[in-house]
Amino acid sequence: MDWEQMRDCWFETDRVPQLLERVKRQEDADTWAELGRRLVLEHDLVSPASFAALPDLVHLAPRSAEARALSGRILERAAGHHGHDHLLVDCAGAIAEFGRVLDGHLRSRPADYLVSFRALLAVAGEYHWANALEGFTDDIYHVTCPHCGAGMTIAIGQFGCYSQVWHGGEETRRELQPAAETELTGSGRWMHRIAVRDRQETLANGITYLFGKAKCPDCASVCNVADEYTTENRPVMR
Repeated sequence: MDWEQMRDCWFETDRVPQLLERVKRQEDADTWAELGRRLVLEHDLVSPASFAALPDLVHLAPRSAEARALSGRILERAAGHHGHDHLLVDCAGAIAEFGRVLDGHLRSRPADYLVSFRALLAVAGEYHWANALEGFTDDIYHVTCPHCGAGMTIAIGQFGCYSQVWHGGEETRRELQPAAETELTGSGRWMHRIAVRDRQETLANGITYLFGKAKCPDCASVCNVADEYTTENRPVMR
């Protein structure tokens, strides 16, 4: 790896390889914190060093929660306008290995289950779900009714599962209709199968609502929540 060409988010090239060598020798919270700041800036910015570091991070991932989390954060931003797609392509082998590591790790029902589940979604290219899924304690999604254009808030969590529209100070709600397990297809079926396999009841139940149907509080027409969210939020891959 020619690190002299791999600037980090602080536009430096020498610090990331030093930090990687340090965490390979010994887990250190301060080192991981600096490494995270250099490889992921703010909400969605990554750098050449972010992708250059992935193979080393994936190598550490089986035994390091910090490596799993940081690898996932980088991949969750892989569809952004970073201008380094060629480096991402070069990481294909490491990303595939990361997927295998995550799948095995999730089966153990670890403390960092949601972080690792989101990372697995990013590995699979489900970037919009990797960035949005919060575990359904109190998830909020925003979609537009495809029939009347109303802006709907979709709530899935312990406070209820419903579609919501506000007009001034007046709120209208309608209950969501979850998908039956046999109705799930594609990404929804895959996500639900993993959650069920790993006995993540809250996550599995939330997925049935996410991939279920919402009735618009304004016009009462019905749409599929996941389809509308995906249409509006899934990045166009170049």
